[in-house]
Amino acid sequence: MREDNQMLVLTHLSQLLDLVTGIGGFLVPLILWLTQKDKVAGMDHHGKMILNFQISMFIYSIIAVPLIFLLGLGLIALFVIAVIMIVLPIVNALKVSKGEMPHYPLSIKILK
Repeated sequence: MREDNQMLVLTHLSQLLDLVTGIGGFLVPLILWLTQKDKVAGMDHHGKMILNFQISMFIYSIIAVPLIFLLGLGLIALFVIAVIMIVLPIVNALKVSKGEMPHYPLSIKILK
């Protein structure tokens, strides 16, 4: 296995493709994880962390939609989820580039 922080940073930043394509922020990290988990040190852990985060945010978004009819709380929740989905990948990519361990709060551990 090789050390490749740039690949790990790219994997974290690839989540931002959701802003452009809608689903690319899930598919690209999934493809990078599946193809590189045995080649890049730490990719298995980072890939699972990213995919768990993406799946969790999707679940939270689905839960927020019916809440729109309840005093508009769903709109606030969707806005918070959108901000989290933009900020956390950038923050964690910066952490990885410095050699620190990233953290995605509110993630449900689906992939272990």
